[in-house]
Amino acid sequence: MNNIVMLTCYDAITATLLADCGIDILLVGDSVGNVKLGYKNTLPVTMDDMIRHTQAVARGNIGKIKIATDMPYKSFEDNADLAVENAKKLIRAGADYVKIEGGKEIIDSIKAIIGAGIKIIGHLGLMPQSIEKMGGYKIQCRDEESRKKLLEDALLLEEAGVSMIVLEGIPEDAAKTVTEKLKIPTIGIGAGRYCGGQVLVSDDMLGLFESFKPKFVKRYANLAGIIKQAAKQYSKEVKEGIFPEEENVYK
Repeated sequence: MNNIVMLTCYDAITATLLADCGIDILLVGDSVGNVKLGYKNTLPVTMDDMIRHTQAVARGNIGKIKIATDMPYKSFEDNADLAVENAKKLIRAGADYVKIEGGKEIIDSIKAIIGAGIKIIGHLGLMPQSIEKMGGYKIQCRDEESRKKLLEDALLLEEAGVSMIVLEGIPEDAAKTVTEKLKIPTIGIGAGRYCGGQVLVSDDMLGLFESFKPKFVKRYANLAGIIKQAAKQYSKEVKEGIFPEEENVYK
């Protein structure tokens, strides 16, 4: 699969809207914590959160697009058996893949999940579940040592049997090197033009955030402005007695 198109999705109505839009994979990301639940990062997101949002996306997925779901913080790192059980829960909720952040340090959990017949999407580079160790949302792999580890981890994940790898927040040339070395696809988010596909947070792509726009984001719409204007017009019409009109009432 070349030029893979991945987009985050957290609810049924969005999944329905995306049915015929050329999206290959809907990602139920733990970014739901930032985007929908009001957390400052992804760390508070729970398995129950991910199960609930996966179920919602699966119910609205009339286009039968493949669904990938993030395994949240502390659902897989420390215990391979627990990782398998949690991965099974997400598959039962409607996911086709689970996505896991990390490389060598979590390889036992990755092998156990794949051994249970579950497909995995890896995630390397900037890993939001590790931002406390990384010192915040900073571009990764700027030095030779970290680039070497990135490639080693990517090759290790490929050898273990992951289906593809998301590369986040790294220089374009580092992503290009990894992509050229792997037989499996890479999917970039803030990783430049040479990955095998791209992923964006849907709320970023749709222009629902006005206060902050990462460099790697392209806004394809300005829904924040449209929503505000519609809400203001509704408020005005209610206060002035214009709404509801004749066509909006039952007889």
